[in-house]
Amino acid sequence: MTSRDRLCVALDFPAGAEALSFARRLRGKAGWWKVGLELFVAEGPELVSRLAEEGRVFLDLKLHDIPNTVAAAARAAVRTGAAMVNVHASGGRAMMAAARAAADEESSRLGRPRPTLIAVTLLTSIGDAELALLPFRGNAAEIAAELASEAFAAGLDGVVCSAADVARVRRVHGPGFVTVVPGIRPAGAESGDQKRVATPAAAIAAGASILVVGRPVTRASDPAAALEAIVAEIEGA
Repeated sequence: MTSRDRLCVALDFPAGAEALSFARRLRGKAGWWKVGLELFVAEGPELVSRLAEEGRVFLDLKLHDIPNTVAAAARAAVRTGAAMVNVHASGGRAMMAAARAAADEESSRLGRPRPTLIAVTLLTSIGDAELALLPFRGNAAEIAAELASEAFAAGLDGVVCSAADVARVRRVHGPGFVTVVPGIRPAGAESGDQKRVATPAAAIAAGASILVVGRPVTRASDPAAALEAIVAEIEGA
């Protein structure tokens, strides 16, 4: 992958017109566009299909329900043209395996490549202090590693995890297992509501496949310049 292929911009806008305008203006400067809950709920699957014309789309809905429901949602996600889709690993191995099987079947039916299917391990807004208030055993690193192993066993292509978790995931599951890392903040940027953050260089050095960057780009006074600075940092790493 090129340095641009490793960069995914989170289109966290309230309306589709704004997201499309942003993606068209910066077309080719990043490898991926991420559509999350806010934008998808506001605009629906049609916007994903339109954005897919401007580059690869990561449909970040974190599907989490009973296996049958998630399988049906995975089929629908394939039909949007998204190149990457995620589920929540905490939904369990059976749920993840059902999503994989459904995505395989629908992609074969449509005669197109199956989207990369990944699982969220632990949200980067959750640290050890937040975990202490939840009925989970272990610290953030241990829980993320266990959930990554469940995703691997279910046949998924990779995980969403923090930069701090990447090296351990790589050691256990090898270089072919995709690691998508959110919570990326260039040096000097505010962390916002994220707890487990990293710079682009640190995440790449740890072995991250794809970096997800949102506000440091979308809220920058010059988004194109912000993107170029991140690409340069990735290349330097």
